[in-house]
Amino acid sequence: MIKLIIILLFIIPIKSYAETTLRMASWLPPTHPWVLDIMIPWIENVKTATNGRVSIQLLSSPIGPPPAHFNFAVNGIADITYGVHNYTAGRFSSTQIAELPFLSDSSEILSVAWQRIYEQELLHLEEHKGTHLLGVFTHGPGQLWFNRKYKDLEDIKGLKVRIGGGIAQSSAKALSLVPLQAPVTKAYELLSGGVADGIQLPGESISFFKLDRIIKQGFIFDGGLYNVSMFLVINKKKWNKLSEEDKIAINSVSGEFLAKMAGKAWDQADSKGIEASIKNGILLKFLSENDKAKVKRLLNPIIKNTLEKISKQKNINAQNIYSKLLAEIKLIKNE
Repeated sequence: MIKLIIILLFIIPIKSYAETTLRMASWLPPTHPWVLDIMIPWIENVKTATNGRVSIQLLSSPIGPPPAHFNFAVNGIADITYGVHNYTAGRFSSTQIAELPFLSDSSEILSVAWQRIYEQELLHLEEHKGTHLLGVFTHGPGQLWFNRKYKDLEDIKGLKVRIGGGIAQSSAKALSLVPLQAPVTKAYELLSGGVADGIQLPGESISFFKLDRIIKQGFIFDGGLYNVSMFLVINKKKWNKLSEEDKIAINSVSGEFLAKMAGKAWDQADSKGIEASIKNGILLKFLSENDKAKVKRLLNPIIKNTLEKISKQKNINAQNIYSKLLAEIKLIKNE
């Protein structure tokens, strides 16, 4: 019997897989919605989709500042990274199309629309060169928050406001604010130290980063004063070493699938954040019709100028792509 088993081992092909473990860098606290409700579920989805052949280790502490994370993936310092496009100045100019004001009140709708349009119209630009792009998505609509209460937009002129970068900076300047660029992880320090008078953030971040201890009022803009485009990437060499079967499996839970999951998570986090802010006494100031009209007059030139600049830089018709994004948002909203 033993001889028979040994003979069978030599003549019957046995299919085996070597498990691949990939390291994901993370710069946010492990309880942040981006990590807890987006990255960790995606990691589990990858494991399931590949039948356990690919596992992802989420690093327990940051290996560098948020703006460095894209290059961590390019250089193989980490295998997989997530991040904000506008943290890497000048590299991802086309992604400003998804950061323009007034796009959507729903991260889920905008994220799915953005993933579709980016894949169809912008992927060929290879802005994520050195990596394989697993997906793009956005957070919820960015709003304006202050550590004091103000009557209207006229009252906030000249105040210093922390921004993440990108279109948020242009929007702040158009409202006669003084933008201070810094990662969200520095927000509490800037506000508590009196360096900044206010901040641009989605509703989720106010309670999560404990800013509701300092913030007294939020100005709410329909569709957002700005939005933020985000990415998930894997080192190109690591990606190429994966089997075709595993690539297909990972892609099946990335792209639009990931965008929808991420958008839902951001919307839920925003809803909880706004609710918590109200409970903690933050006044939500919805714009008057006069202020709405004023904001559109001030920001429409930014939309036009941004699209023209992208068109020249990337040799594309950014206005046409922006129109397609708006149409896709409307289509998804009406589904």
